Amino acid sequence: MGPLLKRTDDKSLQGKRSKKANPLTRRQFLKSSAAVAASMALATPTIAAAPVLGSNSPGNRITIGMIGMGRQAFYSNLKPFLNSSDTQVIAVCDVDAWRLDNARKAVENHYAKDRRSDTFKGCSVYKDFRELLARTDIDAVMISTPDHWHVPMAIAAAKAGKDICCEKPLTLSIAEGRALSDTVRRYKRVFRTDSEFRSHSCFQRACELVLNGRIGKVHTIHTGVPAGDIACPPQPIITVPEELDYDLWLGPAPLAPYTEKRVHPPHSYDRPGWMRVRDYCEGMVTNWGAHLNDIAQWGNGTERTGPVEVEGTGKYPSDGLWNVLVDFEIRYKYANGVRLIYKINRPYVRFEGTDGWIEADYNSRSAKTHPESILKSTIKPDEIHLLLKDEKRDFIDAVKTRGRTLEDAEVGHRTTSLCQLGHIAIQIGRKLKWDPDAERFTNDDAANRLLSRPMRSPWRL
Repeated sequence: MGPLLKRTDDKSLQGKRSKKANPLTRRQFLKSSAAVAASMALATPTIAAAPVLGSNSPGNRITIGMIGMGRQAFYSNLKPFLNSSDTQVIAVCDVDAWRLDNARKAVENHYAKDRRSDTFKGCSVYKDFRELLARTDIDAVMISTPDHWHVPMAIAAAKAGKDICCEKPLTLSIAEGRALSDTVRRYKRVFRTDSEFRSHSCFQRACELVLNGRIGKVHTIHTGVPAGDIACPPQPIITVPEELDYDLWLGPAPLAPYTEKRVHPPHSYDRPGWMRVRDYCEGMVTNWGAHLNDIAQWGNGTERTGPVEVEGTGKYPSDGLWNVLVDFEIRYKYANGVRLIYKINRPYVRFEGTDGWIEADYNSRSAKTHPESILKSTIKPDEIHLLLKDEKRDFIDAVKTRGRTLEDAEVGHRTTSLCQLGHIAIQIGRKLKWDPDAERFTNDDAANRLLSRPMRSPWRL
């Protein structure tokens, strides 16, 4: 057993690494990434855009490349694309060879039973996502990696001419979100923030009623998320598993020694440790917050802007590897006077207005109102009608029509940034004033320094 880890960014603590497992050293990785650094810059793309509904794709279906084949991808994100009649998965990518092989088998076994897939030539596998993006016969990608990889991969995909479906939360910083949204718009790519909550009828119904004035003028919104993150004691440095390219897994994140609870358990799809380490994820404040606060923004009509004030309190673990918030309460104020109260509770959204309230609950998948008559209200033809559609179908349809998805990059960025504003306020420890147009704090330089995060060259945005 190696020494216990006290800090996750201590470069002097180096775990023993298997040469077989890591043929590409970090120095070689960073050096070989120089070309990608250029593609990450906001400049004219050097890679031709892939054709819509790839002319080379089997049956003229949308060809999909899956990047990241962990728990969320294997159980949730892969199957809809396999089962869709107008998509075909032709490539998978992961830095974990065990997961990569499982994904390949899942794709090939599915198409072996599919009579529509007579032109399927097999599923290509990649450890390095850049090789997948270089293929001109891939129309779109599904990014299901840890959060710290979302923006570098999505920006590279946009510049490679791919349409993008990306897991939430989109980013680890507000500056990243702005760069992502601007790049997607510049390269005219279809983008879907992969949160399914707008596809639940209880949330769609609640927002539709609120936007059509059924509870009068909204004055308060409550959102809650479950308490899913806990402390983890300092961990021993251990040898990197043979199947994992740990250097490439870290990518843009700070250098850190390997230990299992920093990454994910080998040969398993159990909930990974990286979701509780701030170098890779901000924890529940953005993880589930990206679901429930998206609904709050949708119903408030502020999905492309943000609040003007924020303050919050929170609690972090006192020591150990996992260092995300384990408890918090955040209060926001919008320019329209609406107040949003967001805290650890249960997954729900509640809109309160001058004429009543509406609450949508994730656990029961139901909505309730006061007075009860509000829930039975009919939305008239000339009123606001919100679309209810499966998130993958929303993405696929937009790729085909070149239209806008229900949660494009700007919406996903604004939802994630709402959560991040609260996290920044907790760290600063005082009320902050926010300019949602400039995306800057108007009264606090220290807070503005937290709008971006350190990234290892050449992945700096």
